[in-house]
Amino acid sequence: QVQLVESGGGLVQAGGSLRLSCAASGRTFSNYNMGWFRQAPGKEREFVAAITWSGGTTYYADSMEGRFTISRDNAKNTVYLQMNSLKPEDTAVYYCAASSKALISFSVRRALSNAYDYWGQGTQVTVSS
Repeated sequence: QVQLVESGGGLVQAGGSLRLSCAASGRTFSNYNMGWFRQAPGKEREFVAAITWSGGTTYYADSMEGRFTISRDNAKNTVYLQMNSLKPEDTAVYYCAASSKALISFSVRRALSNAYDYWGQGTQVTVSS
């Protein structure tokens, strides 16, 4: 089992920044590829970003690339999502997730919820206009 706890959400004005953190406990964090997803009210959960177990490769949804940065610190068992130039449409609950999939499979399936084995409870991000 891997337990994931997100933090860092809050209310921010459009154009502002937030840094989300996801702290992992349980099994060896560095064994897992990690992802961030988000879900806005009335919408399906969507992929935001992902990072491989070593941090060597990162992936982004098209609408987030250039504004969001995913990173991880395996010594601290934590994955981060730096969000800049926030827009009202970024308002959502943000979830981190852990995937035990092999790198080849993860590279193909990284944007799919069912590629992930463990999920956090989410943290609310609200961007005001």
